[in-house]
Amino acid sequence: MNRILLVIALFYVCCTVACTKSSLYGPTQYAAQKKIDDSIVSNYIRVNGLEGKFKHVQNNDTIGVYYMVIDTGSANTLFTTSTQVTVGDTGRYINKNGTSETQFYETNNFHPSYTLANVILGWQLGIPEGTAGGEIRLLIPSRYAYGHYPQQALGLPGDAILDFSIRIYSVTN
Repeated sequence: MNRILLVIALFYVCCTVACTKSSLYGPTQYAAQKKIDDSIVSNYIRVNGLEGKFKHVQNNDTIGVYYMVIDTGSANTLFTTSTQVTVGDTGRYINKNGTSETQFYETNNFHPSYTLANVILGWQLGIPEGTAGGEIRLLIPSRYAYGHYPQQALGLPGDAILDFSIRIYSVTN
């Protein structure tokens, strides 16, 4: 009998915690953060004189991920979720007023390989705008990166807007 009560109590606590956590960051907070992110990215582009250089991923859709082709590379490349890319990249996050950025990551001479399905959504959407041998720059709102959750191992605050420069060394399907 005590075991049944314990299971019921644990179930109740788990459900209460799960409901509380989801209500802390629901659709209203998501929409508010989307508006904040979009404002910061727009301000960053304006302050740094980058108007007209960045394009929206997916033909000016309102998705919020921006890209700029720095080097076109040498090949037309097909990307799928199972595509493996070998890259060299530098990651920065844009401060909350959109006027400066802080570097949090750089591969230097190490060129990691990733499967597109296993990286942040901003990379999944943005990397296919580049080609093998090319270089792109991505501005990624927090909703397409790590969202509301800080990434302590990387030194990223919650709701971080990311700026990546990515050299695509190879693409394998």
